[in-house]
Amino acid sequence: MPTAPAAPTALTALTALRGTLRLPFLLLTPACVALGAALAWHAGAVLAPPRLTLVLLGALAAHASVNVLNEWHDLRSGLDALTRRTPFSGGSGALLARPQALPAALALGLCLLALAGACGLALLWWLPPAARQALLWLGAVGLLLVPAYTPWLTRQPLLCLLAPGLGFGPLMVLGTQLALAGRGTPAALLAALVPWCQVSGLLLLNQFPDVEADRVVGRRHLPMLWGRPRAARLLAGLLALAVGALGLGVLAGVLPPGAALGLLTAPLAWGVARGAYRHADDLPALLPTLGRNVALCLLTPLLMALGITLWP
Repeated sequence: MPTAPAAPTALTALTALRGTLRLPFLLLTPACVALGAALAWHAGAVLAPPRLTLVLLGALAAHASVNVLNEWHDLRSGLDALTRRTPFSGGSGALLARPQALPAALALGLCLLALAGACGLALLWWLPPAARQALLWLGAVGLLLVPAYTPWLTRQPLLCLLAPGLGFGPLMVLGTQLALAGRGTPAALLAALVPWCQVSGLLLLNQFPDVEADRVVGRRHLPMLWGRPRAARLLAGLLALAVGALGLGVLAGVLPPGAALGLLTAPLAWGVARGAYRHADDLPALLPTLGRNVALCLLTPLLMALGITLWP
């Protein structure tokens, strides 16, 4: 009996490349850009659509590049074949299923990185000299983080903890305000601490299922070195710092009063911290906490942005 013809190679590669983008995870980028844009509006900026589009496109390209290059590295290191994949961690497995797309994934990751850089350079033309220099430095750090994260930073426990939050907090939130308003403000610096702590906590918790696999390929992070229960206490500290910075920032008048809307996620943060500690070594029981942690990181900056816009 004749067999069905194999799918075209190009279609197979495109399917794999779409998987490496991890599209649902890219939702974090517009959430953080929205916070930066709200702070820019609060600082008196007119949110011109062309500039806002460039900011969002550049940020999405940088985030997607990290995802694709991470998948490329994980297949080459052998981690993809070892990891316990969950809906929230462990990669997509797209290249493991279609390894012939590996060269195309590298090309896609580098093209996305170049697109992020091009968007950043285009934004410089609108800015006064001081803001241009500041955005140039922020952009350079961001572009270095993208290719450095998987092969190097994941082997340095402290940098592995701080780098994800740095990218989505100070670099993305403050960078958005600089690009749109032409200046940074203390409010943006303090507000950026919230996604910095939460996103670093997101990646910290997502490392829990992969401790054994990561050890095999030479990664070094805190859940591996400290054990999961101690790392869960660190996660609780990060989430408490985010809530404290937001609350105190509003009370001190550094943040607009509407930013306090982000405090509606404080009970969710408490649930994440509690679930991470109670189920640190029990992956099936930990899965709902991984999902709640994703929701926390998405909802908090969105609520802060909404509050700043409605109640400046």
